[in-house]
Amino acid sequence: MEHVYASIDLGSDTIKIVVCELFKNRLNLLAAASAPASGIKKGLITDPLKVKEAIEKALKEVEDMLGIKITKVLATVPSYQAEYKIIKGECQVLGDTITAKDINNAYKASLKGAISSDKEFVNIVPVDFKLNDKTVMKDPKGFPASKLLARAMLIMTPKKNVYSVASVLESLGIEIVDISVSSVGDMNCFKNEKTENSIGAIINVGAEATTVSLYNKGIPVGTKIIGMGGKDIDSDIAYMYRIDINEAKKIKEKFALAHKRGANINDTYEATNLNGEKVKINQLEVSEVAMSRAEEILTLAKNEINLLTNRPIQYIIVTGGVANMLNFEYTAQSVFGNIAQIGSINTIGVRNDKYSTALGNIIYFIGMLKLKGQNYTMLSNDDMEVLSSPDKHFINTSNDTMLGKVFGYFFGE
Repeated sequence: MEHVYASIDLGSDTIKIVVCELFKNRLNLLAAASAPASGIKKGLITDPLKVKEAIEKALKEVEDMLGIKITKVLATVPSYQAEYKIIKGECQVLGDTITAKDINNAYKASLKGAISSDKEFVNIVPVDFKLNDKTVMKDPKGFPASKLLARAMLIMTPKKNVYSVASVLESLGIEIVDISVSSVGDMNCFKNEKTENSIGAIINVGAEATTVSLYNKGIPVGTKIIGMGGKDIDSDIAYMYRIDINEAKKIKEKFALAHKRGANINDTYEATNLNGEKVKINQLEVSEVAMSRAEEILTLAKNEINLLTNRPIQYIIVTGGVANMLNFEYTAQSVFGNIAQIGSINTIGVRNDKYSTALGNIIYFIGMLKLKGQNYTMLSNDDMEVLSSPDKHFINTSNDTMLGKVFGYFFGE
């Protein structure tokens, strides 16, 4: 064991926790768990006590897997009314070559006067660095220069978005090491050569809200929230067949398709309606119901993308728990064309797209540590010994291309 990181994402329907280890530049999944959420509406905390209980259940599942307590996490905060602003900062290099301290000094200079009084600083996402007003690069450490200019995207949210999450976690005795928004986590989860060199969007379809984030060369530049998600599909199915909403959710997840393509009219699901009567639901019909609402959600997302930019979009990535529905890619392509795809998480053991934000925030944090030239782990030496014991068997995964990038929150030290 070398360095271990835990990340938590509070959704309206599900609490997600991911724990990963970085060992010899390899990212290994140690544990991933989810638990039903309560006290969260459309991504915002409405009942802290219920949220606390839901987090405790998710934590217990992870802690039972690992045999240790989770006391430190990376946390996702709501993106509602998030503000994105390009900032620049310059500093004189302290020595002959650029160090992590010079990078921090440049970014500290960029923050002067940049943060709105009603907002909380959440992320600085590095864009690039310019040395001596000439050479531009992503990571300037070790290069000779007398002056360093840093450019970055500053992300801010209303203070309540941060404090509501922080207060609940702190009441559980959990220290927040770093915070982020979903646009940063999702991009880091799916980052590749195409996203780093073009304009595109990631659509995270949650239970009650859909987050639409626009990116320019991998840098988030704007976010819009749509008050609609997977629970609207549940409600449509429940209304159509006059069945309980929980039964409708089960049908959505286990039987219905997000696009009618390939649906079988002879394949049926038997349910009991609210009158106590048995009803047979055929797959084609219920898939048409789900498809109609999925198309509506993605069409609204398309409209929001058009409001964020009038430039051509090269890719659309759809993620979130709802994106796991069978045939969702066909619905996405019917709305956006062939540029649309469902997010594919490469880390074995955490393939479900509901984990994209939590996993991406770990990758983001690792990249930030590398840029800052720092080593950090969330576990004590005693915890490390427990995790390293012979009776522990974890999934060993590797995705070196996901590491060594430049993203993150600078001053969460």
